[in-house]
Amino acid sequence: MKLFIDDANLEAIKELNEYYPIDGVTTNPSILAKSGRPPFEVLSEIREFLGDKELHVQVISADADGMIAEAAKITEVLGKDTFIKIPVTREGLKAMKALSADGYKITATAIYTPMQAYLAAKAGAEYAAPYVNRIDNLGGDGVTTTKKIQDIYTRNGLSTRILAAGFKNSQQVQELCEYGIGCLTIASEVIE
Repeated sequence: MKLFIDDANLEAIKELNEYYPIDGVTTNPSILAKSGRPPFEVLSEIREFLGDKELHVQVISADADGMIAEAAKITEVLGKDTFIKIPVTREGLKAMKALSADGYKITATAIYTPMQAYLAAKAGAEYAAPYVNRIDNLGGDGVTTTKKIQDIYTRNGLSTRILAAGFKNSQQVQELCEYGIGCLTIASEVIE
């Protein structure tokens, strides 16, 4: 199991890393905007601190060509080992197929249904990130949906790993740990 910090606050990342067995950091445009600084400046500082640990960075384009161009820029600035977070939309799936064929590391994000996760795995994503609490907020059950995704991956022999995201409490985290979900990314305040 891997544990990621879902944050772009370098001081919070450093503090959590000092005490907890952290495997890396995930970010998104909203998290980066909170810093009030240029995104690549913040991301470069995080990358420098993390060293070989994983960094996941999300694209903002809505079309596949834009996502592909952003992926090239992200890896140029932050290194080839940076995971490119791509939302599971029609255009996102097109970008995932092209980028994974070119050797990019892909994290499929903004997943709300098991079918999105299945398609992301088939498109070459190494990780799939269901948004647990957002699924709850939409009237679903985020924990149950994440468990269904795990079952689909296991039963179909898919190597994509779940990177469950969007937690609002530690109970959600514990339930997925008990089920054997491979990876979790958790906001600093929920980790604490």
